[in-house]
Order: sequence, then C-alpha cells, then structure tokens
Amino acid sequence: MDKNAKIYIAGHRGLVGSAIWRNLEGKGYTNLVGRSHDELNLLDGAAVKGFFDEEWPEYVVLAAAHVGGIKANNTYRADFIYRNLGIQQNVILESFRHNVKKLLFLGSTCIYPRDAAQPISEDALLTGALEYTNEPYAIAKIAGLKMCESFNLQYGTNYIAVMPTNLYGPGDNFDLETSHVLPAMLRKMHLAKALNEDNWAVIRKDLDRRPVHGVTGLSGENEIRFMLGKQGISADRLELWGTGKPLREFLWSEDMADASVFVLENIDFSHTHKSDDVEIRNCHINIGTGKEISIGELASLLAKHLSYEGELEFNSDKPDGTMRKLTNVSKLEALGWKYSVELEEGISRLYDWYKFN
Repeated sequence: MDKNAKIYIAGHRGLVGSAIWRNLEGKGYTNLVGRSHDELNLLDGAAVKGFFDEEWPEYVVLAAAHVGGIKANNTYRADFIYRNLGIQQNVILESFRHNVKKLLFLGSTCIYPRDAAQPISEDALLTGALEYTNEPYAIAKIAGLKMCESFNLQYGTNYIAVMPTNLYGPGDNFDLETSHVLPAMLRKMHLAKALNEDNWAVIRKDLDRRPVHGVTGLSGENEIRFMLGKQGISADRLELWGTGKPLREFLWSEDMADASVFVLENIDFSHTHKSDDVEIRNCHINIGTGKEISIGELASLLAKHLSYEGELEFNSDKPDGTMRKLTNVSKLEALGWKYSVELEEGISRLYDWYKFN
C-alpha cells in the first residue's frame, strides 16, 4: 500500500480499531479516515453511502461491531444480530460500489461450532451447532465473512476476513455488565482489593471514571457497597461467573492490530485458498496465539498481578459458555505472522493502563 493511500477504519475508537490506527500511523501511513458513531451511524445506509461518496477510501478496515461479553450476548440477542448484520452490509456494499482496493473484515472465533475439534481450524466452520449464548452474534459474523467471500468469487474483489480470538488491551471495555471476561475480571478484582483494604479513594476514583448504574464516586458508602455486592464484589470475596473450568485463548490487541496491518499489506484473497479448489470456501484467517488458559487459572494470574488476597468463588449457577475454544493459527503463521506478547506481560500492561486511564 502507498503511504498516502486513503484508509478508512470503521470503529477507529474501539479496542482493535484504535490499535490498528496507531499501528498504521507508526508505519508512516498519513491519510487515515475515521468517524465516531455520532458523526456516522453505520446502521444508516444512506449516511454510509454519503460518507463513501465524499471520501472514496482506497482501503477499508471494518473493525466496527456491536460487541459484549457472555451476559450481554445472551440477554440482548436481537441487538447483536441486527446491528452487526446492518453495519456489515452497509460498509461492505459501499466498499464494492466505490471500488475499494482491499477490505479487511474483523470477525470472531465464536463463529465455530460449540463442539469443534481442538485446536479449531478454518475448515471447522458450519460443521456443527453454535454455542447458544452467543449464537446471534456468531451468525452475523458468519454472514459477514461469507459476504466477503461471495463478493470475491462473483466480482473479483479483494476482501479478507480475519477471525481473532479473545482480545484485550488499551481502550478495552470495562463496563461490569457488558465487558468481556478478562477486563471484567480485572476491574472487579481491582475494586474487590480496594474494598478489602478499605481504600475508598481508589473505589471512588474508579466509579467517577466509570459509573455503574448511576453509582459514582460521589455516592454514599452504603449505596456503593450494595451495587458492588450485586456484582459479586465484597470485602472478603469475589464471585465470578461459571465453574472456572472453560479454557480460553487471549491475544493482546496491539498484536491483533499488527496482524491486521500485515494482512492489509501482504495478503490477497488468492493467498487464502488453493487455486485448484473446485469449491472455494473457508477463506478466512484465524488470528490468535494457539495457547489457552482456564478461567480459574486466569483469575489466579490476575490475583497475582493485582496482589489481590481475597477469596475467589465461582458461581456454577451462571453459564460457562463454550468449554474450549482454541484456534489453529497455522494458516496465519504459514503466511508469515506470529504474535509477540505473552499473557502475563499483557495483563501487567493492561493493569498499568487501567489504573491511569
């Protein structure tokens, strides 16, 4: 790509989109375009068309999505399917209409069957039932990758779909209701530690930055204790969802950004399948570490980094989600990219970021 090429990053303020923006800037790309949700509602097809008519980007990164953790996915099922389908359709269609040279579509490894053989290769797609708790989101992401694949096959476009594993990093969502497991656990443990140490300055500072159901640092102690208790946070213990047995893979968001830019710069649709395949499918690319850790072990690792000494209690009445979801990253490694940040280092970096941002 030319360093002056116009690159539109949809979702440039999100966890991955912001990391991709920084990565591109660091590599000397000078013509990056982004719009906040207030400036451009990607569910509004006419507004998306107007944006493309005005900007005519040469490259598009579709990192915008409606995302959340297991509780949000299972509760707001309609939101997760219709919002993601709408965002994808509008951006991909206008990319086609405006002759975008390459589009990078970011999905999720939740697209794979609940009981897929481990580690999960790209060929496992559509071979079994999905995990119920995130089925609507997974279906939307499957539709997105198939849309990219189908445009490539019918019209000769160059749209690449990548499926990242669980991501975490600077700018993550730490909302106690909607965040993913690692940031949610980190924040809960941060607050539990402060409550255990009777450190109200830390608790109030945290709630001023990120209020919970209207509870802020200015709220009374009893109100704060009651709200934290509803989140499973008390002075002597921390309650976490599920059994702690599910295994998860985690990738530092800036590694994901580096992989994304690598694909943009080096990988075309023709690289994602064999030229002599009679049926061309599963052209997407897994992005991950190929390493996994149980949720219980993750909790212990966080406790170590946060110096949390309270009790960790798992509530088996709450859902676990998929028991195991490890990606096979051999396709990406064969194309020339591998992750660099190990989980322990990433947790240390994330906690430092959280405390000061």
